[in-house]
Amino acid sequence: MRRLTFEPSLKLKESLRDSAVAFNAPQVLTADALLTTEARLDDLGIFSSRRMELSPADSGNYDATLHLAEKNGWGDSKVEGVVSLLSGLPYATVYPEFYNLGRDAVNLTSLARWDSEKRRVSLALSFPLYGDPSLRLRLYADARNENWNLAQTFLGAVTPVTDLNMRRAAAGAEVHSIVNGRWSWSAGAEVAHRNFRNLAAISSPVQPEFFANATSLAAWLGAERSLYRAPERRFTLDSSANVKVGREFANGLGPLATVRASLRAHWLPRAKGDDYETQIKIRTGATAGKATLDELFELGIERDNDLWLRGHAGTFDGRKGSAPLGRRFFLANWETDKSIYQNGFFTVKFGPFLDSGAIADSSGLFGSRRWLWDAGAQCKVRVLGSLTVVLSYGRDLRGGKGVFYGTVLH
Repeated sequence: MRRLTFEPSLKLKESLRDSAVAFNAPQVLTADALLTTEARLDDLGIFSSRRMELSPADSGNYDATLHLAEKNGWGDSKVEGVVSLLSGLPYATVYPEFYNLGRDAVNLTSLARWDSEKRRVSLALSFPLYGDPSLRLRLYADARNENWNLAQTFLGAVTPVTDLNMRRAAAGAEVHSIVNGRWSWSAGAEVAHRNFRNLAAISSPVQPEFFANATSLAAWLGAERSLYRAPERRFTLDSSANVKVGREFANGLGPLATVRASLRAHWLPRAKGDDYETQIKIRTGATAGKATLDELFELGIERDNDLWLRGHAGTFDGRKGSAPLGRRFFLANWETDKSIYQNGFFTVKFGPFLDSGAIADSSGLFGSRRWLWDAGAQCKVRVLGSLTVVLSYGRDLRGGKGVFYGTVLH
């Protein structure tokens, strides 16, 4: 490689920019250096898209150009900032976000939701530690006031629990480190307090386990590893694992530990573009020890949940608790997206999906009690290259119910 340029020019400080690039001209550009550079740029959190272009030069050399769409302040532009801020209005949410503050890749993201059934405010500040683009610290705080309807998912009540109220506040810190382009690790800690109200209908002997007012301390360690890459076939296989240990301070509760693991396969079958993009994700997890309601896994489609079983709604009349809950789960997701329209402002994709999984709890009071299969179709609209609107319809193949759902992914 003879020369490296950035297009367009960046506002990010040159020291951070140069440290993020794992190769310099003149030198031989290797696959490991390119992967490490991509991982560091992504970890900065200020580029909505990136693309590298190699152009032939003299004597068998190449000139490299990094095309980076940089977000500053509200975003790439005022229009993008307004769209991002107000994208959650259909579900009573705004997303105030500010990027690359002080040209130091300092990002401030937040969420404010005034839905009467599930109010939430969250704030996160992230920045490179010691000016190192491969080491990032995130500080966060989150507060929720939610109403839950457990009539379909909790079996330990004399009468159906339809008006449970949970208030939860948490604060924590997490460090994420890019070792190289093939693996990274993270570590963090959190303190949280939860409070439950309207418990009159619950008479289960294990009531303290799930609905106790408790303060908790937890710490975790996680790793992400690329297992296989075939650039000529545009196929990747990645893995991740996370171990979390903590303690809940309340009568009847105590230490608990959670383990999660995942595999993700990504395939672009065409030589160019992303037509028929295919993804397969397999995830599993288990918790040992007694856990409160907010520490349980959930299989269902809901904005505060990442374990999507897209034919099972996570809410009923706006209240959480309608999707299966438990301390052990397995989930597999498959989807394929066909590009059907694109211009300079948005891209539209459409395709089918299939989800399958099960969830259980040792108490017998929660769980799916059988294997679940959901199938359907979804439409993804990528707006201004920075956020994605997802519209889906999923059907429970075992129960015959369908779920229409829409949300925005930032």
